[in-house]
Amino acid sequence: MAKESTLKNMVLTLFIVCLATSAMLGGAYILTKEPIEKAIVAKINNSILAVVPEFDNVPSEDVFTKDLDGVSYKVYPAKKGGEIVGYAIETFSNAGFGGRISLMAGFGADGTILNVTVISHSETPGLGDKMVEGKSNFSVQFKGKNPAEFKLSVKKDGGDVDAITASTITSRAYCGALESAYKIFLLCTENQVKKEAVNEQK
Repeated sequence: MAKESTLKNMVLTLFIVCLATSAMLGGAYILTKEPIEKAIVAKINNSILAVVPEFDNVPSEDVFTKDLDGVSYKVYPAKKGGEIVGYAIETFSNAGFGGRISLMAGFGADGTILNVTVISHSETPGLGDKMVEGKSNFSVQFKGKNPAEFKLSVKKDGGDVDAITASTITSRAYCGALESAYKIFLLCTENQVKKEAVNEQK
């Protein structure tokens, strides 16, 4: 006759199953953690390469943060012969149609937008994802523009940006992220000018 299940047996069985499942999940996390981290670093480095002029330093090693409205942004300075030739700024907006949009914005030393790449997004395929370089001309319109003269908002809001058709929300979020990056750029150059002034006085 089969032994009847007891509460004790059921609890013990459940505990063993949970323990085994936890061990498997832990093992999977350990195995995938390093490759995922390497993939993220590679994506960031490729984004930096795509948005700044030729450099001879390692921007990802010289990275620093700047705060704007209580939020920290990562800044990757591109240098050639010790001189800063541009900044790659990791920026974002949480106002996308699908939520967070993360960008890498590249600025020349004079504030001109050199290029912008999309790091991650959850926008609608065929609509909002047209902000990604190569999927439409949306991102092209920012190249060579200086936000001091080119208003980073869609034309519907009085700006200079042609929105993606049927994706105004995405376009606004993209512009907002880029506007934040430009403000961070201004903070960086302001600090650079102060440092140069101090050095001249020495």
